Amino acid sequence: MSPPVSSDLGYVPPDGGWGWAVVFGASISVGFAYTFPKAFTIYFKELQAVYSISYSQIAWITSIMCATTYGGDFDLKPGIYMEWVSITSGWMTVSLQWCGDTGPESSRRLCPISSILVNRYGSRPVVMFGGLLCGIGMVSAAFCTSIMQLYICVGFITGLGLALNLQPSVIMIGKYFLKRRPIANGLAMAGSPVMLCTLAPLNQFLFDSFGWRGSFLILGAILLNCCVAGALFRPIGPGTASVKTQVTGEEKGALKQEVTEDAMEISSPTNLPMKNKTEEEGDRDCCEKINRYLDFSLFKHRGFLIYLIGNVLMFLGFFAPIIFLAPYAKHTGIDEYSAAFLLSILAIVDIVARPATGIIANSKWVRPRIQYFFSFSIAFNGVCHLLCPLASSYTGLVIYSVFFGLAFGMVCAMLFETLMDLVGAARFTSAVGLVTIAECCTILLGPPIGGMLIDTFGDYKYMFVKCGVVMVLAGTFLFIMNYYNYRVLAKEEKERKAREEDPKTVRTENEGRNNWIKETTQDGPELEPLREEQAGPKKEVNGIREV
Repeated sequence: MSPPVSSDLGYVPPDGGWGWAVVFGASISVGFAYTFPKAFTIYFKELQAVYSISYSQIAWITSIMCATTYGGDFDLKPGIYMEWVSITSGWMTVSLQWCGDTGPESSRRLCPISSILVNRYGSRPVVMFGGLLCGIGMVSAAFCTSIMQLYICVGFITGLGLALNLQPSVIMIGKYFLKRRPIANGLAMAGSPVMLCTLAPLNQFLFDSFGWRGSFLILGAILLNCCVAGALFRPIGPGTASVKTQVTGEEKGALKQEVTEDAMEISSPTNLPMKNKTEEEGDRDCCEKINRYLDFSLFKHRGFLIYLIGNVLMFLGFFAPIIFLAPYAKHTGIDEYSAAFLLSILAIVDIVARPATGIIANSKWVRPRIQYFFSFSIAFNGVCHLLCPLASSYTGLVIYSVFFGLAFGMVCAMLFETLMDLVGAARFTSAVGLVTIAECCTILLGPPIGGMLIDTFGDYKYMFVKCGVVMVLAGTFLFIMNYYNYRVLAKEEKERKAREEDPKTVRTENEGRNNWIKETTQDGPELEPLREEQAGPKKEVNGIREV
């Protein structure tokens, strides 16, 4: 694996001090961002009864929220790199380990809204604004009279607020920590399963005490704590305001110079035939600018395509089981608190599974073939879902939750590390952006499709079977294709070493290249008459007589 990329922040991060307060605030923001969509499923049964809607319709709430949150949080910059968390902090080994901000020059991003806000105002106000959006969304949801209004208030507004909480929190840790950054990221990311342990039973208690409308009002107030967490993100480092102003001035000066030069070139009679060439260069510059944000050449990368296809297929069945777990338990006759406690059990096991997976994946036996381990984790996830319908009692559901938490933690721990293993650190930023854009579609569609199966057959088991089959197929596909990829890579490496060790082959290639260059050079004088003929019409059109 490639070592972490060193970055010049322009200052020395304190690696402690107020940074631990930043870590505490980040754990709150990250915890709400990841767990709120899952804990919200406690209200599904009541909302279905109030609005007389189907399972597929109610599932769109969390689908929109998850898609908005996951689609809006990947706001990566070239200076932000992924870092393998050490065994000490392995509970979030690879889940969103972007750490570091290289300063004002690294302003290229993937998410337009988040990038503009963070680049213009900094992480603290963006997180506080995101917390305000979360509060407004949930308070507004308490007064909704239709499911469409819930889609907007809970799904979009609250989801956007959670997205604005996630990415700036991770960036702030990179500004405060350098040597202890893996530990700081692990502590911050641990807020996700810890929050799920408490938020699921809390939602059930609020619902029993105040009803769903009163619960939404209280949840809106609770989510305002993200504003408090954002207030802890005290800016650090050299002042960026003057730098931004200077950069903006230089950009304006460069723009004026380009406009002046373009005007002179257009007004000059000798440059009229160059108009088409200038347009072509402009189109090429536009493509280059787009390629700076997203490296579309990755679609020619064999390993990346295998990972992309497998993950897009996997996310069709990844979130639906955890969304419908509590409603399924209530459907079987289990009381509300016991059903909510299943999510807490899943979260507790998840906390243990992630560092254990990090230790195993980083071992010398598994690390060279980590793609196989990732494929096994996905298939193991699917097997758990296939066996879930056999759990006819609460004890059976507890056992399912334990194994589901284990499998869920394994997949999350390796989700992005396997991608970095394939494409490398240099292209990881673009790779994760492209993967996230593609995954958002299946994240959005997965739960509603599961709800549609429940509506059609009147039984949850078909939803679990669908998710299980999809994930087993995804794991099998990744295993087979990664086996093929490993074989091809080994063959290519063997051929490369053979060429390096055989000087005759290298000499033959060099001689062929030299002969081609020589022939091209010799053809030069023969093409001069043709160039003169082509240059003739230009002289007549421009009306300029050359000597």
